Amino acid sequence: MLGKLTFADIPHDPIIITTLIGAGIGGLLVLALITKFKLWGYLWKEWFTSVDHKKIGVMYLIVAFVMLLRGFADAIMMRVQQAMAAGGNEGILPPHHYDQIFTAHGVIMIFFVAMPLITGLMNVVVPLQIGARDVAFPFVNSLSFWLFVAGAGLVMISLGVGEFAQTGWLAFPPLSGKEYSPGVGVDYYIWGLQVAGLGTTLSGINFFITILKMRTPGMKLMQMPIFTWTALVTNVLIIAAFPVLTITLVLLTLDRYLGTHFFTNDGGGNAMLYINLIWIWGHPEVYILVLPAFGVFSEVIATFSRKALFGYKGMVYATACIGVLSFLVWLHHFFTMGSGANVNAFFGITTMIISIPTGVKIFNWLFTMFRGRVQFTTPVLWTIGFMVTFTIGGMTGVMLAIPAIDFVLHN
Repeated sequence: MLGKLTFADIPHDPIIITTLIGAGIGGLLVLALITKFKLWGYLWKEWFTSVDHKKIGVMYLIVAFVMLLRGFADAIMMRVQQAMAAGGNEGILPPHHYDQIFTAHGVIMIFFVAMPLITGLMNVVVPLQIGARDVAFPFVNSLSFWLFVAGAGLVMISLGVGEFAQTGWLAFPPLSGKEYSPGVGVDYYIWGLQVAGLGTTLSGINFFITILKMRTPGMKLMQMPIFTWTALVTNVLIIAAFPVLTITLVLLTLDRYLGTHFFTNDGGGNAMLYINLIWIWGHPEVYILVLPAFGVFSEVIATFSRKALFGYKGMVYATACIGVLSFLVWLHHFFTMGSGANVNAFFGITTMIISIPTGVKIFNWLFTMFRGRVQFTTPVLWTIGFMVTFTIGGMTGVMLAIPAIDFVLHN
């Protein structure tokens, strides 16, 4: 029933045992407080089984912040290890434990912090902005959330029972194959991402239909708030990209469980296929995370500049262009892998092109602030800081989009 898990998979490392004891005591304390104040019935009826989009959104945000604590703890342990291991010392973590923390940190921050923050925000805001009473399929919305929680739970359980993957957050083969990762770590990785990814796919379908079919009477597409537009494009990307992740992990599962060779050189497989597939999902994932943030910045700047957003139509078209181009740039993550000069040139050009609609957004934000009555509130300061950082990072991205430069500067 438990697959490859045995009693030997219960850890004996002092650091892990201490962490488990601390987490167990904290969990028991929370359960005791809920019992003491007789909140079980309230939580079950009003929250756990609720299909209210606002409450589901709040639960997404709560779980995201809980997982953020875990991700932050992983980051602290990695930095402490690097500091303690300076000068030839061994540090506080054995290599296999450090590799697990390194992998878990990336997986948690992308899949179980950034994604639920975005999904939670869309849950709370989108139906309100379009005048809908709820999402199109409220039960599916709740199911999506609990699938996400189940995936997060698998990642958390791996801390105490068995191990997590030691492969890095994208689990490239052959390291993630059975030969080099025979334990349960990659299995935790696969099933955690598959379960959570299914929830994300269902959520994407739900919001796509909600925005197209449940707008208040009279609201046309070009009358929607800009955040709703970014949410619409984001959910199109989710619907198109996450099935690729699902199939990629299915193929990796077949390699591990049934001895197929999709991603190994034996039997005609190719590890480069996995890297292409995972980044066909991975680069749209970048925009799945950043487009709703762009929508937030647009709303913040327009609100605190006390004027309408400059270039609304241009902003919509730029968002749509980014969505389309996000599927045409994935190879820039591995120019040096050996795809060939012509292929590299194509993806280098598309990478440069995608900076154009992104630049349109920057200028629209600047022109919105120009001659506006800007209130330098905390949200505006954060937005200005983002614009500076993003512009600098974007310019380096355009430079690194030139394959010849990338060959010199890659790590």
